[in-house]
Amino acid sequence: MNSSSEFLKASCIAHLKESYQKIHTSIDRLTEEETWWRPNGESNSMGNIILHLCGNITQYILSSLGGAEDHRIRSSEFADQGPISKQKLLQNLEEIIQSACDIIGSLSESDLIKSRSIQCYEKTGVDIIVHVTEHLSYHTGQIVYFTKWQRAESMGFYDDKALEKKSP
Repeated sequence: MNSSSEFLKASCIAHLKESYQKIHTSIDRLTEEETWWRPNGESNSMGNIILHLCGNITQYILSSLGGAEDHRIRSSEFADQGPISKQKLLQNLEEIIQSACDIIGSLSESDLIKSRSIQCYEKTGVDIIVHVTEHLSYHTGQIVYFTKWQRAESMGFYDDKALEKKSP
């Protein structure tokens, strides 16, 4: 395995786990009702976003790269009105992300360059991993923003004063 594929796998796995921690911290601060609240009919609840992330990661990583059967019905992720408990949502997401990390960590160089069909797309293993990492990060930002908006408080993710140090 070459260093670029090792870098890709290690950095994406780290980002997946970091996003999960931010989602967990955010959802922990919300009530069950807030987790399923929708501001309007065109917007999703935080619960819907988590269901959507579970579906996306399962389809793209567990099914496409890991070989699991694809049972995803994407529209149901947005139609669900809950209530699925916060604990269950987070547990499902954590398990799916851990499975995705295990699969990503086991991929060979040929797995990373092989093209696969997902939805209406043709994507290589690298494309799939980058897509899932970016997609998870995008929705993590939505969940964090919603929580900050509801709580009007810092999430504390970047309270480390060492972040103010200048690079040499």
